[in-house]
Amino acid sequence: MATSVMEFIGKVYEQLRLDVQAVKDRDPAATGTLEIITTYPGLHAIWAHRVANYLHARRVPGIPRVISMVARMITGIEIHQGATIGQGFFIDHGMGVVIGETSVIGDNVTIYQGVTLGGTGKEKGKRHPDIEDGVVIAVGASVLGAITVGKNSRVGAGAVVIADVPANCTVVGVPGRVTVCDGERISPIDLHHEQLPDPVLDMFTMLERRLDRLDKATKELEEREDK
Repeated sequence: MATSVMEFIGKVYEQLRLDVQAVKDRDPAATGTLEIITTYPGLHAIWAHRVANYLHARRVPGIPRVISMVARMITGIEIHQGATIGQGFFIDHGMGVVIGETSVIGDNVTIYQGVTLGGTGKEKGKRHPDIEDGVVIAVGASVLGAITVGKNSRVGAGAVVIADVPANCTVVGVPGRVTVCDGERISPIDLHHEQLPDPVLDMFTMLERRLDRLDKATKELEEREDK
C-alpha cells in the first residue's frame, strides 16, 4: 500500500515538474521556478485541469465541474474536465482560451491567448479537435470540430480551422488554408508564429508587381509612339 502511494506521489511530482519545465523552455520572460509556480495563470489552469480530469475519469460527480469553473474565474482559461492533455502543454498568457470536452492534446503543444478548441454544433460524441504533438496555435485561432491538426504543424493568428491539417504544415486564414507543407520538420518548440505567411499580403504584393509591369510596359509604348 505504501509503495503504491509513493509511486502515485512520484508520478504527480514528475507531471508537475514537466509542466513547469515547459514554461521555462518556451517563455523567455520566465525568470525562475518560484515565479512560474506563483504567477503563471496558464500553469494554474493546467494544474487545476489535471485534478479535475483525474476526478472526472473516476466518475466523481460535481466536483470536477466546480474545479473547472473556479479555475476559469481565476485564470480566464476554460478547460473542460473531460479534455485529454499530454505532457509539456504550455498556455502563453491564456486569457480567453477555451478547450472543449472531447479535445485531445498531445505532448509539447503550445497555444496562445484567445484560442478556441471547440465544436461546430450540438452533435454528440467526439466533437472537438485532436491536436497532435508539437503543434503551435497562435493568438485568436479557432480549431473547430472533430478534426486533427497533425504533428509539428502551426495554426496562424486568427485562423479558423474546420478541416484536417497534415503533419508539418502551416495553416492560415478564414477558413483555414494550408499554405506551407513541404515535408520539412518543424521543431516541436518552434514559437515563431509571427513569421507565418500572410495570404492577403501576398495577394496585394502580387497585384502591385503586376501593376508595376503594366506601368512599365505603358511607358515603353508611349516612348515608342513619341519617336
